[in-house]
Amino acid sequence: MGIANYHHRIEIHSGTLCNCFNNFGAIKEKEMNIHNAQKAVDDWIKEHGVRYFNELTNMAQLTEEVGEVARIIARRYGEQSEKDSDKDKDLGEELADVMFVVLCLANQTGVDLEKAFNKKLDIKAKRDHDRHHKNKKLK
Repeated sequence: MGIANYHHRIEIHSGTLCNCFNNFGAIKEKEMNIHNAQKAVDDWIKEHGVRYFNELTNMAQLTEEVGEVARIIARRYGEQSEKDSDKDKDLGEELADVMFVVLCLANQTGVDLEKAFNKKLDIKAKRDHDRHHKNKKLK
């Protein structure tokens, strides 16, 4: 089930990522970061979703959502021809579906995704800076 079906979306407003709840016409906005995104997903699950699907179900759901992203990319930017039925697919919405399920998995496994992401950026910056700058294929 896509994010649009959940009546929850994350949008960009004036360069700031905002959390917009759109339930019965009510809209609340606040600055969005990964921590707040995890909380927004948890709040949504508690209000609309009854409970989290188990981790294995969410892993299968993540695989399905990544497949939908891959289909759009392969047909719109790759060498496959795009079918008429694919032309109205929204890549942003599909990427948001991936993000939603990743946030679910982080929540239900106790991962502080903002902390983990910042740690990973530091690791990649130290490990990959010189390697990428010296890569002749990237010039």
